[in-house]
Amino acid sequence: MNNLFINLLIIFFLITNQTMSEENIMILKLKDGDVKIELFEDVAPNHVKRIKELASAGKYDNVVFHRVIDGFMAQTGDVKFGNSSTSDFDLKRAGMGGSELPDLKEEFSSLPHDRGTLSMARSSDPNSANSQFFICFKAASFLDRQYTVFGKVIEGMETVDKIKRGDEANNGSVSDPDKIISFKPL
Repeated sequence: MNNLFINLLIIFFLITNQTMSEENIMILKLKDGDVKIELFEDVAPNHVKRIKELASAGKYDNVVFHRVIDGFMAQTGDVKFGNSSTSDFDLKRAGMGGSELPDLKEEFSSLPHDRGTLSMARSSDPNSANSQFFICFKAASFLDRQYTVFGKVIEGMETVDKIKRGDEANNGSVSDPDKIISFKPL
């Protein structure tokens, strides 16, 4: 009887764990292919909730990678001025906007900014993250515990590596930038 109960518990755990993990998997569709991303809901619950909310509403679709610095990161997520399919699109202002939702309180953690890390962009105020985020091309330990890590690329980093780079002399600003085609749950 005890063995049956233990086996049922193990099966339940495996099924539940798989379901929970799948709800934190997102697909970022780019011109060169799909990028599979795992969100860290246990580490940054409010930031993950925001990303999911905006993605589910289609707010990230057609948003440009407005700042891309070779050997560092690709920044996107300005749903106000960076969405190339809206009347508010303004490439010169991309990176200055966010969503209409309130800014988020920081959720800094000990997770490192490794290659493939997704982290929230913000102003000098640690509690100013809103919708913008970046993906690290390589480790950036100087950002650790200063920016909220909320996810990681688990498949398709070679696609991220193909994002058009910006002008190094202009802080990574990109003319004719690549964009997010869609960002959706698995």
